[in-house]
Amino acid sequence: MTDLPTALVIDDERQIRRLLRVVLESEYQVFESENARQGLLDIASRRPDVVLLDLALPDLDGTEVLKRLREWSRVPVLVLSVREGADDKVAALDNGADDYVTKPFQSRELLARLRAIQRRAMVGLGEPLFQAGHLAIDFTSRTVTVSDKEVRLTATEYALLRVLAQHAGKVITHKHLLREVWGPNAEEQSQYLRVYMTHLRKKIEIARAPMKLIRTETGIGYRLVLPPHEDGRR
Repeated sequence: MTDLPTALVIDDERQIRRLLRVVLESEYQVFESENARQGLLDIASRRPDVVLLDLALPDLDGTEVLKRLREWSRVPVLVLSVREGADDKVAALDNGADDYVTKPFQSRELLARLRAIQRRAMVGLGEPLFQAGHLAIDFTSRTVTVSDKEVRLTATEYALLRVLAQHAGKVITHKHLLREVWGPNAEEQSQYLRVYMTHLRKKIEIARAPMKLIRTETGIGYRLVLPPHEDGRR
């Protein structure tokens, strides 16, 4: 028996599965599936803590796997694919992926991203308090503090920050943010997002901080970064 969390690798390339096993085994108990249908069955039976999913599977495209999976499971999923286009990344994220890494990958970055999406999964949306570095949010009182000093946000700025915080560590696409903050008819109004993101950054970022809280994923969306070893709870 082992106390390590479990990771399921769904990839049809045997060499990639072997490589991932070597990379992951220091932190995870690793299982493998060589196609989409077997992968879905293994998720249901093994209940892994995290899933690494290739998009180019022989029997079912990875985005379709995500759609089917999200009908019944919230397991954290990291897509690992050779597809580098923004459209592929957006499609995967919009269909339920928690993060997206392109092949070839760096082992340290891959492990760090897996830890991040697991931390995100452990932060319940009902948690009243959230903290990431110098930023703290009390969802009950709608209070935001930066380095222990309260900052005043407009209703729109707070709504934008709330969505980012509730999905901390995960890339949130432009369309998702626009839909959540401004409604379904605003999905193409990207200028709203740029303007308010600029305002929000000015209020919550610290110029000399070693790491920026809000990271831009070019052509895709934004991510609120969780510093190492933080899970978003106080």
